[in-house]
Amino acid sequence: ISLYIVFRIFQGSNGLLGAARQVLWIPIEQYSYRELSVAAFEHVHMLSLEFHLGKKTGEVLSALGKGSSLNTFLESITFNVLPMLIDLGVAIVYLLISFDSYYALVISVITFWYIYITIRMASWRADIRRQATNASREEDAVKNDSMMSYETVKYFNAERYEFSRYREAVQKYQKAEYLVTFSLALMNTVQNLVFMLGLIVALLIAAYQVTTRQLQVGDFVKLLSLMTQLQGPLNFFGTFYRMIQNNMINSERMLELFKEKPTVVDKLDATEMPSCEGEIRYNDVHFSYDARRPALQGLTFRCKPGTTTALVGESGGGKSTVFRLLFRFYNSQGGNIQIDAHDVQETTIDSLRKHIGVVPQDTVLFNESLMYNLKYARQSATDEEVYEACRAASIHEKILGFPDGYDTKVGERGLRLSGGEKQRVAIARTIIKDPRIILLDEATAALDTETEEHIQEALKTLAQGRTMLVIAHRLSTITMCDQILVLHEGRVVERGTHNELLAMKGRYSGMWKKQVRAQRAAEEARVLKDKADRLRRESMGGTARAGSAIIEERTSSSDEEEQARRARQNGQADALLTSRSVPVSEMGRIGGTDGSNVRRGSWTPGQHQGAGGATSSAVQSPPQNADPTGKPAGHP
Repeated sequence: ISLYIVFRIFQGSNGLLGAARQVLWIPIEQYSYRELSVAAFEHVHMLSLEFHLGKKTGEVLSALGKGSSLNTFLESITFNVLPMLIDLGVAIVYLLISFDSYYALVISVITFWYIYITIRMASWRADIRRQATNASREEDAVKNDSMMSYETVKYFNAERYEFSRYREAVQKYQKAEYLVTFSLALMNTVQNLVFMLGLIVALLIAAYQVTTRQLQVGDFVKLLSLMTQLQGPLNFFGTFYRMIQNNMINSERMLELFKEKPTVVDKLDATEMPSCEGEIRYNDVHFSYDARRPALQGLTFRCKPGTTTALVGESGGGKSTVFRLLFRFYNSQGGNIQIDAHDVQETTIDSLRKHIGVVPQDTVLFNESLMYNLKYARQSATDEEVYEACRAASIHEKILGFPDGYDTKVGERGLRLSGGEKQRVAIARTIIKDPRIILLDEATAALDTETEEHIQEALKTLAQGRTMLVIAHRLSTITMCDQILVLHEGRVVERGTHNELLAMKGRYSGMWKKQVRAQRAAEEARVLKDKADRLRRESMGGTARAGSAIIEERTSSSDEEEQARRARQNGQADALLTSRSVPVSEMGRIGGTDGSNVRRGSWTPGQHQGAGGATSSAVQSPPQNADPTGKPAGHP
């Protein structure tokens, strides 16, 4: 009894040995998960822009969350496979010694066919499981992409479409999951059938030996109990193999991410760029995203240190590509780009980017506080440095006006801020970074005219002693640049200052004239709109004044009529009514409900109904100063 109690205390996953195993495995599990997940996260961040432009964010996030699958795989191998093999080996040896070779042979045959069928059917189920996993990733991708594009969904009233799209993704996953469950039930049935056939054969042999008195009845019961106990390790093997397969399938996408290689990496002999003066040279640079359509064709220009260069031209002319090559999101395919006579491809990426600040056209912020986003440019920046940068970007007072000030949460991708506010935060971040080269991609496009003037002044201060490249579509913002490059089909077709380019009467001059005409048309439209609004307000005001006059006139007439009634009762009606004529608007009410017993004109004294309801006097003719309609002269 004591041995049995001790055995039960240590036995099983809930026993002391199982608890000790779980505790000892915790640091190993955490370490493996941490290292694998962090390695995958770092690897994805190190991949080039080309990968990130073509990826599905939701699918990548789903793949990064599968690090626990490999961890479960390692745990199963460590603590389950070895005990299972030991159990089967001990059982075969025990049967061979205690009984005879028939039972050992039966167990061996059962084990072989059980494992063989499990592997074959699990391989068949792998494709089904893979389809379910892919469907699950697609469901996550649809869900994440829809949530991240919340505003776009609202702009186009596409809620019902998104609901339908997500419902279809869920139904597709459920259909695949149904096949997974069905195939699992089928495999379990076949496994159980194989074991039961082996058990029947072993029991028939044992029954025969009992009838021939080769075995005792107690031996038969012991054999039956032992065979039943062997089903546990065999069933676990099937479960373990399925688990391995499922974990490997779930981890496939993560492992595929590790197979992705960045296209832009440091050369083995790349050198650091400790300092930067800001001279930029593009020497016969060629580049194409697609071999069928070149983006840059022999681009050549130079930016002197401390100068401002603007890039203009139609969309698709290569302006953004110039920025991407300089920042080394891509490598040029011909020619070279130099900063201070250093080839950027011979310089380490990290040291190069430390000297370049970028203000993108579409600023994306972290869902953190404003202070966090501002200090992201330089984590060591002090609060006072942040305040100074925000003052230079004309955003400091605006931030102080928020309820939480610099602790205000900006929301997902900064959606709680307006476009102009996000743009000014981006400019402030660049000021905090304090680079020698600044790239402005239409940095003031989202700002109103007044704010743009403040930003332009701040940028002038920022540009002092720094080299600045500006992409601009509004030409009025670049008239003071030291150099303007007109790009067309990846080439510089014109270069010079604003006045020099206007004198050329080329592409830039044509673009300038178009924008001037558009600006004049917009100004004229604004003036006409203001005039129309003013006339509308005046018209509404005049109507209101006329209505008030009519109400006052009717009120006065009603009061006068009441006085006449009282005077009539006192025998003074004629004296009172001769004091003033009743307006035309009251004729119908006084002379009759429809005004049929009076002619148009002023109503004269003596025309009123007596107590009997008869008219007491005839209506006089209109006065001489009235027109034929009965209206006094000059009446509107």
